[in-house]
Amino acid sequence: MTDYPRDLRGYGRNPPDPKWPGGARVAVQFVVNFEEGGENNILHGDRASEAFLSDVLGAQPWPGQRHANIESMFEYGSRAGFWRLFRMFGERGLPTTVFGVATALQRNPEIVAAMQEAGWDIASHSLKWIEHKDMSEPEERHEIAEAIRVHTEAVGSRPTGWYTGRSSINTLRLLMEAGGFKYLSDSYADDLPYWIKGPQEPQLIIPYSLDANDMRFTNPQGFSNGEQFFSYLKDAFDVLYAEGALAPKMMTVGLHCRLVGRPGRAASLMRFLDYITSHEKVWVPTRLAIAEHWHAHLKHLAADARAIG
Repeated sequence: MTDYPRDLRGYGRNPPDPKWPGGARVAVQFVVNFEEGGENNILHGDRASEAFLSDVLGAQPWPGQRHANIESMFEYGSRAGFWRLFRMFGERGLPTTVFGVATALQRNPEIVAAMQEAGWDIASHSLKWIEHKDMSEPEERHEIAEAIRVHTEAVGSRPTGWYTGRSSINTLRLLMEAGGFKYLSDSYADDLPYWIKGPQEPQLIIPYSLDANDMRFTNPQGFSNGEQFFSYLKDAFDVLYAEGALAPKMMTVGLHCRLVGRPGRAASLMRFLDYITSHEKVWVPTRLAIAEHWHAHLKHLAADARAIG
């Protein structure tokens, strides 16, 4: 099984000490997914309407048709939800990372300017918010190149981080071939960043989270109210904070403007932000800050990097 293309062991019994700044026991990292204007829509040349992560539960794609209800729910994210999150994090002086769909960023220059004003790390969330699994390798390679080009035009600089989400089994390899990324995030495999072997040099992976994520407001058996969301985030934080006395970890919270940006959900996020900032030895960084820290202080771990994929 030496050529088995998965790493099931990871750090094993003794994970490394990440040596977070200030001796933090846990790094809590927030991601704002910005997809509004980059979702499936026949206006964008797609075959059908969007059917994923909206308050139309159980929605199905409408081939060749626009879905007015879902379109307006996505519009809420850029018109109102984003600005609520922008104020929420800004008032508390907390940074976040954006997973920005390139075409969504392109259609929302005022929002891009606000992200930059706040000093948020804007990573790429691909060219459009569509499935990569059905693309051929040449198609996906072109999609990645176009995402980098459009992102660079919209933001003014090339993305240094990436998260596809709706990825294929080839995505990670193709991103490493493209190169230039300080971190990639199409993984859910650990509570700490880790290195993998790349075609030229080791590649840093900063895992993401789909459990501590507001997407579960729209999933079966997910969160039905804000108290459940807050309780789940609090429990996750409490466990990691306790473990962090001996083995510091990382916690990621995934957010969407059109979901947690709604008032009835935003209240639970505000409570959680206030809860974690009431603790000592908590670091709230961007993903880019985590990547820079890992490159500077834990590059030696790359010597044990494995090839996966």
